[in-house]
Amino acid sequence: MSETSEPTVQPITLSWWVSGDTNAFFGLGFNTLVNVLTLSGLCLAVVNIPGSDVFGVILPALGVQLLIGNVYYTYLARRLARREGRTDVCAMPYGPSVPHMFIVVFVIMLPVYLQTKNPLTAWAAGLAWSFIIGVIVLLGAFVGPFIRRYTPQAAMLGTLAGVSIAFISMRPAAQMWEALWIALPVMVIILIGFFTDLRLPGNIPVGLAALLVGTAIGWIGGYMSAPDVVTAAKDVALSLPTADLGRLGDGLADVAPLLATAIPLGIYNFTEGMTNIESAAVAGDEYNMRAILAADGTGAIVGSVLGCPFPPAVYIGHPGWKAAGGRTTYSLASGVVIALMCFLGLFGLLGAILPTPAIVPILLYIGLLIGAQAFQETPRRHAVAVVIAIIPNIASWAAGLMDNALSAAGTSAAQVGDEALTNAGLVYHGTVLLGGGAILAGLVLGSITAFVIDKNFFAAAAYSAIGAVVGFFGLIHAPQVGWNVGGQIALGYLFAAVVLGVFGLVVRRRGVGGDGVRTDQPVAADLVGAEPGEGVPTPRHAAEPAAAPIDLSDGPGRPATA
Repeated sequence: MSETSEPTVQPITLSWWVSGDTNAFFGLGFNTLVNVLTLSGLCLAVVNIPGSDVFGVILPALGVQLLIGNVYYTYLARRLARREGRTDVCAMPYGPSVPHMFIVVFVIMLPVYLQTKNPLTAWAAGLAWSFIIGVIVLLGAFVGPFIRRYTPQAAMLGTLAGVSIAFISMRPAAQMWEALWIALPVMVIILIGFFTDLRLPGNIPVGLAALLVGTAIGWIGGYMSAPDVVTAAKDVALSLPTADLGRLGDGLADVAPLLATAIPLGIYNFTEGMTNIESAAVAGDEYNMRAILAADGTGAIVGSVLGCPFPPAVYIGHPGWKAAGGRTTYSLASGVVIALMCFLGLFGLLGAILPTPAIVPILLYIGLLIGAQAFQETPRRHAVAVVIAIIPNIASWAAGLMDNALSAAGTSAAQVGDEALTNAGLVYHGTVLLGGGAILAGLVLGSITAFVIDKNFFAAAAYSAIGAVVGFFGLIHAPQVGWNVGGQIALGYLFAAVVLGVFGLVVRRRGVGGDGVRTDQPVAADLVGAEPGEGVPTPRHAAEPAAAPIDLSDGPGRPATA
């Protein structure tokens, strides 16, 4: 009597460091470096938080966040590598969320500061907001796998591409063009190093070479100032984080106004995490979603208790760092180095030494890579779904740009008036609505479109109904959350659901239509009707999920999960 069993995975020797980790370390490290320098400047210049608090409290707390996430993600990567017997597993990148750092400053802390004239009160409001974000992300860790299973891959990667183009790429690209004589040589080195098979002389890491060249050009060309370096060096000092529940409690005392943005942006955070996990799965590394999102939520909560109002996130860009040669340890090394810089108060000094145009091209590289992946890794017929998922994020970026410009002029859209804005060629109100809850809106619109293309009209109708519900409460296409804040939006989605349902009945009677949910799809079952090899990753052998030490498994029912 014979027995069948699953093939056993041969034990492997897993290195702690490979040559590609050096490339990815410098790339992710510079990415995180730019973000920390940016959020430091926002705290100092916009909210007027004292420098002693920024460099002595906020950044050390951020350093703890980085250690928590990067240590845990390295553990998950090495666990996955051993379970699957692979040496090419790449850890998920992790750091402060870029969109959130602007939102918490301009939407949460700045209004409180302008009202109270007290930067510490504004800081406390930011801490409370970040704490709420963390709680929502923890809850999302348990519903995320279900959402992922029934969401088309084109919608998930498309909305991620929208974030990368609008919020990750556009600002760095603009900063590059302000000093293109520094930035473009850096960008060219990055393109050669990461998008061709050529090696740099002496096999020097691409990120390091790019930074050295850009810094040299900046200093030789007179872009930088030596006295600024001397001044910044005086502020270097060791600061270790300590918990301050009183400061967090002050912010939570008036929590109601924070919910209007915390709820949709908490959903945004775990939705973005889902799409990044999907992106990693397409690149060959399928992580346990609950484990990844639990680390994000925990990092935000711990950081807010210690004094950091900037929630962390699993970063866009896993495929880029994997393509650059990153494996299980590059993210950990980056997190440790940046954390040490936070503890030692080195960021003021670094900002005085490194030209911004020499650093920001790495962000544009990430945007290019993720935008391309959305089209390369989904069926060709779903290209329209990818594009429509991108559009809400562009609208969100454009709306923010208009609001910031009006604010800088000492006015607002309400003061200027719809007629004047329309006469200037701006569809202001529609742009704001289209961009509200952009990540979630992109998922809904992309899913509807993908299912329509595949003639799976009942699934498309279901997503339209979901759009009606979340639109009614303002989670998408609205500037705030509340009861019936998006009535006309909900009505539009509801009418669309009716139309789609009617078409579903028609095609059912004719005996044609989509295939429904694909049970043989290892990621996002939801590439309905995809042809073999068209946008569908090659299935791997089944193995246990890359789970956390506690039980965070997706549970039964997810096919071919690695």
